[in-house]
This record gives sequence, structure tokens and C-alpha cells, in this order.
Amino acid sequence: MPNDASRFLAEGPRVGIRPFTYEDGPEFTARARESKDLHHPWLTPPTTDEAYTAYAAPLIEDPARAGFLVCEKDSGALAGYININNIVRGAFQSGALGYGAFAHAAGRGYMREAMTLVIGHAFGPMGLHRLEINVQPGNTASIALARGAGFRLEGYSPDMLYIDGAWRDHERWALTAEMTAHGRPS
Repeated sequence: MPNDASRFLAEGPRVGIRPFTYEDGPEFTARARESKDLHHPWLTPPTTDEAYTAYAAPLIEDPARAGFLVCEKDSGALAGYININNIVRGAFQSGALGYGAFAHAAGRGYMREAMTLVIGHAFGPMGLHRLEINVQPGNTASIALARGAGFRLEGYSPDMLYIDGAWRDHERWALTAEMTAHGRPS
């Protein structure tokens, strides 16, 4: 995707976030295949066109989900993704985050910058009040991202999600609008 800042919902110094599109499939799946070792055993993003279409459709079409592609501003290349799943409105106004960096961009601070942008968008234009992240205890990079973005550890859930052939324990991290200043982590 060419660098087109007008397509960003929000942007920082090095990255912008924008919605998923079906046209992103070839780049997304190529990046996911390149990142297989980085992602295993924590997540399994789609690596084929068919799997991408099935993965992206709810993020594009379902109001209970929102998908954000993390794009490098200088090249427009996909650096990762952050999704808000299980959005519940009404009195709860909450969503659960899922995310992944692509190998070429891992460790460069792009996801931290993008997380701040997604949090601002979620608590601002989306009108959410609470965001949650569920992380396997051994996933130190993901825990560092949650902690660095201001999320607080709220609990532990044994056998929470079926990932990589087994039910995996998860730590529960959360952030509320009151824990931020003007939609940005304090």
C-alpha cells in the first residue's frame, strides 16, 4: 500500500493506523508467512488468500469488531495489526485487543506507537470505555507492550483460549478511559 496519509485514522511520528481492506490480503499474508517463527506459538495470522478473506471479513463488516493495520509512514508497508474484538456497547462499552507485529518490524517500537493510536481512537471516536488484553504468561513481548501502554494486570484465567493445539492460560490486562489523559496513555 503506498504511503497515503489521508487513509490513516490516526498517525504518529513513524506509523499510521488504518482499517483492514480485502485488497491488503497479498501483503498481509506474505508478511504473516515471513513472521511464522516470531508468531509461534502465540498466534496464527492468516497465510493464504482464502484464510485472509475469512479473517478480515468480520473486521471489515461486523460492528462488534474493528481491525487496524499498522503502516510504516515512510513506505506504507504493513508493520503489524491491532484488532478490537468482542466490542460490547450499552453499559459495558468494552472491547478485547488482539495484535501482532510482522518480523521485519518487530522490536522497532512501531507497535507501541500504534497501540497509543488505537487506544486514542477507541476511547475517542469509537466511544469505548474499557479495553482488555489477554496474554499467555510466557509471551514477554506482548506483556511488555500491554504494560508499556498503561494496562494494569487484573487477573489470571487458566485454560482460557485454545491456541496451537492446547488450552492456554492467560493473564488479563485492562485499561479504562479514566486511566488515560485525553484518550492517550498517561
